[in-house]
Amino acid sequence: MAILIVVNDPRQWPFQIPDVELVSARNYLTKPEYSELRSAKLFNLCRSYRYQSAGYYVSLLAEARGHRPLPDVMTIQDLKSQAMMRLVSGELDDLIQSSLTRIQSKKFTLSIYFGRNLTRRYDRLCLQLFNMFRSPLLRAQFSKEKDRWQLKSISTIATSEIPPSHREFIASVAAEHFAGRTGRVRRKAIPRYDLAILQNPDDPQPPSDPKAIQKFIKAADALCIGVELITRDDYARLSEFDALFIRETTYVNHHTYRFSRRAASEGLVVIDDPVSILRCTNKVYLAELLARNKVPTPKTVVVHKDNINGLAEQLGYPVVLKKPDSAFSAGVTKADDELQLKDQLTRLLDESDLVVAQEFLPTTFDWRIGVLDGRPLFACKYHMAPKHWQIIKQDTDDQHRYGRVETIPVEVAPRRVVSVALKAANLIGNGLYGVDVKQSGNQFYVIEVNDNPTIDSGLEDSILRDELYRRIMQTFLTRIEQRKAGLGTNG
Repeated sequence: MAILIVVNDPRQWPFQIPDVELVSARNYLTKPEYSELRSAKLFNLCRSYRYQSAGYYVSLLAEARGHRPLPDVMTIQDLKSQAMMRLVSGELDDLIQSSLTRIQSKKFTLSIYFGRNLTRRYDRLCLQLFNMFRSPLLRAQFSKEKDRWQLKSISTIATSEIPPSHREFIASVAAEHFAGRTGRVRRKAIPRYDLAILQNPDDPQPPSDPKAIQKFIKAADALCIGVELITRDDYARLSEFDALFIRETTYVNHHTYRFSRRAASEGLVVIDDPVSILRCTNKVYLAELLARNKVPTPKTVVVHKDNINGLAEQLGYPVVLKKPDSAFSAGVTKADDELQLKDQLTRLLDESDLVVAQEFLPTTFDWRIGVLDGRPLFACKYHMAPKHWQIIKQDTDDQHRYGRVETIPVEVAPRRVVSVALKAANLIGNGLYGVDVKQSGNQFYVIEVNDNPTIDSGLEDSILRDELYRRIMQTFLTRIEQRKAGLGTNG
């Protein structure tokens, strides 16, 4: 994808940055080679973004052409909004106070260059402001009132206003930004599209291990999709990509959901899409959805403070209790008697007004059916952790023990387990899901639908091998092409 820097007058551009094309605003607005350019990342560094100025039209037409402008028109409008300043000042209050605690004066100006500052202690604040006001060169004005700092305004910096002593630093961080924070994987051909994979390198239980991530990259490369690994700090860069693949455990009140929501609103193809995250990460919603659509599940009661009595009579002991937003078996407990049930419900209902209770179905393994685009992708047996009733056992030292994973061809899995898994997944959407199913005799019961299923090298891929990664990347390619053609997708 081409990288364009648009300025009013290229002759006054003071930097030398490799692998980018410097374009005048007039040429970008009038020359057919730019209006016909299929895809581009565009950095608008015009002197002014005033309404109907050349700088304003550069960002406006870039959006119409399917390019990725920074700043976009929404950011240009946000920079003028005092209400937005108050909102941001409140949201970042703790960070603002801690970052500026050493400042003795009553006013402070912070220069933000691609989310960075020459003084490293301001980098976190710079990055967060850059995430909210996605413009390459920013100036934030703060004032101290009643011993607390407030953000008063944020504006763009014209290149003519940059001190000569800052130019070398700006050229360095700009080159780093254009290259991608983690660098790009070297590839034989220029990619047609760009895919961001969101991950957390410090996650002890990531949805995909590093080897699997590299297999995703290899599969994408074969389809001429460029991949960049991003983290939560890259929120401001989403508009640079055509698609987002979330390989980090998702929650609603979490940056993963904000990434998904922003990416979807920017027109990117997203897996996991925000609707799937909302629907899958709350077990109360899933319980209601599955019951309403007559999907077989263990006996289930949505518990609140007024219906606790009689719960054991409905479900028997043991009772499985689930915190609505639990993941990886965390927040799922088992009460073996009345005392445990009362104690666990008291704790859970202090955190959530509703809790899911289910009958306990003892099994030696759970089925996990991977589903993509409404079709089965893989079939696994997740065996229980040794001497435990779940597939994961969290020890007191915060270590995790896992049961054995046995992957089999989808065609060999019982037809009814695949059928019930597809029915449940299709109620959520057409994304990538992992449906957990318990088998009791000849009956199959859906436990939950996961929007962010584990795909680890040597486990879920042990039957399809590289083909599993290719199928997922092919889905991204198909959806990107449909979206570019104006056909649209749900993901």
